Amino acid sequence: MNGLHIVSTGRALPAHSVTNDELSRHMDTSDEWISSRTGIRSRYFCDGEHGHTLAAAAAREAMGRAGVGADEIGACIVATFSPDYTVPANACLVQAELGLPEDAPAFDMNAGCTGFLYALHTMRGLLMQSKRKYGLVIGAEVISKYLTYDDRSTAVLFGDGAGAVLVTLGEYLWDCQLGVRGNREILWADEHIHMDGSAVFRFASEMVPVCVSEILARNSLTLADLRWIVPHQANRRIIEHAAKRLGAPIDLFYQNMDHYGNTSAASVPLALDELASGGLLQPGDQFVCVAFGTGLTWGSALLEW
Repeated sequence: MNGLHIVSTGRALPAHSVTNDELSRHMDTSDEWISSRTGIRSRYFCDGEHGHTLAAAAAREAMGRAGVGADEIGACIVATFSPDYTVPANACLVQAELGLPEDAPAFDMNAGCTGFLYALHTMRGLLMQSKRKYGLVIGAEVISKYLTYDDRSTAVLFGDGAGAVLVTLGEYLWDCQLGVRGNREILWADEHIHMDGSAVFRFASEMVPVCVSEILARNSLTLADLRWIVPHQANRRIIEHAAKRLGAPIDLFYQNMDHYGNTSAASVPLALDELASGGLLQPGDQFVCVAFGTGLTWGSALLEW
């Protein structure tokens, strides 16, 4: 009963969808320039919404789909690098909004864009010690507050949103591997996001195929055993390059950055919710989630639907 299983999913997005054409009114860019380089055509920016309310809405949807009540939740983790406050954690505000048990741990986790996978792995450990059956793992970001139109290289890439999964333990396929290579030079955020795009591309293009290959090898599986690879949605070119290195068909990789942009820790759970709600995951399907991010961090998780 030690495998982590996703019971249900949910998502929440700000009301304001920002197209490439809208961005072109604020900076020297165009829909063709952005989409041809990144695969992104629109993204969502918060306009009055907050990260913790998006997180709570996504979690509420996941719980509702499974018919699970607040009193059945044993822990809540919000993966984010853009919390609403330094303290309290967004997860604490989610606990209050959803009425989760006061003796169920709730905290934020910051591992950049890999944060959702770090949180999944952590949640498995928490549930192994919990008296309750279910856990909430949420990726929620409000990255727009760190963007400036003065920097075209970052302003066109990122978006806001939240995705949530309700998880439990069971006899399901599960493995996870995580890594870090301490670096503060190629991707970081203070008042604004700063990025060496070429260096990030090289790092991501190297790590995605390595992470997928290693976790498959550890479990005596091949690409043919997978229904999907669900990658962090940073850039279409990164995914195309990774697929080529793996010798994998590009349609094995689920992609939705065209309408979300890079939502950091929210990108993988948003993709999972689209797959689940679209009927693109069936019981028994095996899939790999893979992510990379500032830190530098990386990770992959092997799951069974």
